[in-house]
Amino acid sequence: MARNVNRKVEEPAAELEDSSLSEELDGFLGYRLRRAETVMHRDFIGALADLGLTQKQAATLWLINSHPGVAQVSVAAALDMDRATMMAIVDRLEDRSLVIRKRSADDRRRQELYLTPAGQSTLRKAKARIAKHEERFTALFTAAELEFLLTALQRLEKAG
Repeated sequence: MARNVNRKVEEPAAELEDSSLSEELDGFLGYRLRRAETVMHRDFIGALADLGLTQKQAATLWLINSHPGVAQVSVAAALDMDRATMMAIVDRLEDRSLVIRKRSADDRRRQELYLTPAGQSTLRKAKARIAKHEERFTALFTAAELEFLLTALQRLEKAG
């Protein structure tokens, strides 16, 4: 009986403790930021789950509420989104009767955005939950630490 000497023998996977699994990555800024963002994102999604809103949708409602009649393209620019993504978000919000589009009387190419009463109500609920979400994370820091963190994050954002 011939033996296959070229056959690769699989060795059992090394077992690592969860804490040591990412040890090599822990010193990378991008890795730490992604991990922190993942935790915050999951908490945010959980906070708004029964309202059926994503972060982008909540931010869109927030900006429209602050600037009734704002142009769709202006909201996209403020949230650093492309036009197609913004259109899809507004379409979804409009389908749910949270937002209405109106053609501008001054510029027929411009779509002005307004919240409906249902949109205003949904945003009020979302804002309360977002405030609690923020409190859960800002409470982890002293005022000075939080100020430093926000400044550092702005510096990273501007570098991009």
